[in-house]
Amino acid sequence: MCRKGRTTVTTSAAAPSAFWLAGRPATGQDSFDVTSSWDGALVGRVSVPTDAQVEEAVAAAAGAQREFAATSAHVRAAALDHVARELAARAEEAARLITAENGKPIKWARGEVGRAVSVFRWAAEEARRFNGGEAQRLDTDPGGVGRLALTRRFPHGPVLGIAPFNFPLNLVAHKVAPAIAVGAPIILKPAPATPLSALLLGEILAGTTGLPAGAWSVLPVENDRMPALVQDPRLPVISFTGSDTVGYRIKDSVPRKHVTLELGGNAAAVVLADWSGEEDLEWAATRIATFANYQGGQSCISVQRVIAESAVYDALVEKVLAKVRGQVTGDPADDATDVGPLVNEAAAERVASWVDDAVAKGAKLLTGGERDGAGYAPTVLAELPGDAILAQAEAFGPVLSLHRVNDADEAFAAVNDSRYGLQAGVFTHDIQLAFRAHRELEVGGVIIGDAPSYRADQMPYGGVKDSGNGREGVKFAMEDYTYERVLVLTGLDL
Repeated sequence: MCRKGRTTVTTSAAAPSAFWLAGRPATGQDSFDVTSSWDGALVGRVSVPTDAQVEEAVAAAAGAQREFAATSAHVRAAALDHVARELAARAEEAARLITAENGKPIKWARGEVGRAVSVFRWAAEEARRFNGGEAQRLDTDPGGVGRLALTRRFPHGPVLGIAPFNFPLNLVAHKVAPAIAVGAPIILKPAPATPLSALLLGEILAGTTGLPAGAWSVLPVENDRMPALVQDPRLPVISFTGSDTVGYRIKDSVPRKHVTLELGGNAAAVVLADWSGEEDLEWAATRIATFANYQGGQSCISVQRVIAESAVYDALVEKVLAKVRGQVTGDPADDATDVGPLVNEAAAERVASWVDDAVAKGAKLLTGGERDGAGYAPTVLAELPGDAILAQAEAFGPVLSLHRVNDADEAFAAVNDSRYGLQAGVFTHDIQLAFRAHRELEVGGVIIGDAPSYRADQMPYGGVKDSGNGREGVKFAMEDYTYERVLVLTGLDL
């Protein structure tokens, strides 16, 4: 029933969707099909840029660098405001497109569109107040008499933004909006399985005014053509979201470039003994079950591990199992669906093989464990052995493991016993334990009283260890795209 989401073709009866080359629509010689992971239906046909067109886009970005950096803040802010308004006006269209190409349930797709609107709105606001400059007196020493330093931030240069399939609109927004806000040209490479949302965003961007030609391009090129873009010296900044394997391969291949990586996770939800009331456990179980399975588990901060103290473990497990079994699976276009298919059948086969590996090594399968095409049933495991693949890797599927611990010391140690460190959730009412978690957990973000899957798009977001480096969140990405440059004024009467 389900099949992979991408098949290359060279001719087509229907005209393929154009890509966006230096702000204008263009088509290449070849195209590929985007199909639904739910039923294999054709969703769209996308034109592929030729090598010459990719070169034209990069040259245009490099050529626009100085002009774009000098653009007035109000011009960039107005363009970002326009995108926010137009995307909000086309929200249902965008959500339906995400569901069709990604398999994401429509309820979650609508939420993604809303978040993308906020990203562009935040970027418009930050564009107006960013880079006001910091003045510093230098006459604190005799040699600095009459001198004043003014520090401002300027773009490194054009950005290569490489986006993943799991949030095909919002994670594209997190690349594009900060770049426009600081005046850095951007070449956006969407995931080959889900390029249509990015192309819709390009259509909206094309309606903006005041941005120089070359300020942005959306190029749906194949993954095997990505290394040439990564190596191109005219693209000094790379912002990548995806797997740790690919991310660190990129970073290692261009050590002199400014590379930011938002990679995988093995997110833990810690439930401590003081979180023991009936309402407490009901809330924790609901949030854990929901965010272990939303997006089909295809989120870097999806709950993969539950680490609970013995005092609450048994009661929590009973509630978690009930909530997981209550997740509605099926057609992602149905408003009632909680869990849709994975991005393709190969992804579901991988998840199934990892669950089978865990069970073969001694894990207990409490619920789920069945695959149907690209769909995989919400699954809960207990007593997961340390040598199981799922104990070490990112599941990126609707799979949850349960772990009993004796105290907070053991719980925090278990969170840190991972090569990943993106976010963790800690259910506790104890403010001292909350601050201790913030101090001790080796992650980029600690969420108190909720699952690790919470993210506000304006907050700093990113990880440590194999979860990457740098931070997204509009203002923080703007800082990653820029560097400080100091101006020293001499001969002043201060």
